[in-house]
Amino acid sequence: MPAATRAVLRQSQFLTRRTVVRHSSSTSEAANKASQTASSAASKASEGLSKASAAAGPAISNAATALRKVGGPVGKVVSFVDSMIPPTVYYTKVGIELAKLVVRGQNMTPPSLATFQSYFQPLTNAFKNPATLRSIIFPSPQNFLARVRNASPKELAFAGVTAAEVIGFFTVGEMIGRMNIVGYRGETTHSH
Repeated sequence: MPAATRAVLRQSQFLTRRTVVRHSSSTSEAANKASQTASSAASKASEGLSKASAAAGPAISNAATALRKVGGPVGKVVSFVDSMIPPTVYYTKVGIELAKLVVRGQNMTPPSLATFQSYFQPLTNAFKNPATLRSIIFPSPQNFLARVRNASPKELAFAGVTAAEVIGFFTVGEMIGRMNIVGYRGETTHSH
């Protein structure tokens, strides 16, 4: 049999075989095969993750044990950080659960992208143009005086109440810090 005939015969057999394979599948068979492939990939990934965590777990615990044995200031810092991890994790979980309760109770939803853009657009514009940032941080005295003169009585009352709150909280903080209600103990004044 000549070589050209053999090549044509092989190619025709390949085409007929491929056609049969191509037409034999249906959508349900394809879906089953895809789900089997996905489940096998997921199981292989979980096996790999468990092997990696099993291998890394003893190494991490050995490193933590070695760091706990270090003395001096480094050992103190390591033991402090190590002692702060469980309460930090606990209170983080408590805060997340509390936030979930508040969000559900108040029927809160996250803001839309347009709302975010409208709030942060002036900030991004200020960073793009630093001259405007300077005018925001350090307003001119004329503009400040004009704003105070044009303020409504409601705005002035709000500013006064806020100032009284700040002064009150500062005073209470000072009393707590001194552990005394009246004045600091100071040196007696010397007369010359």
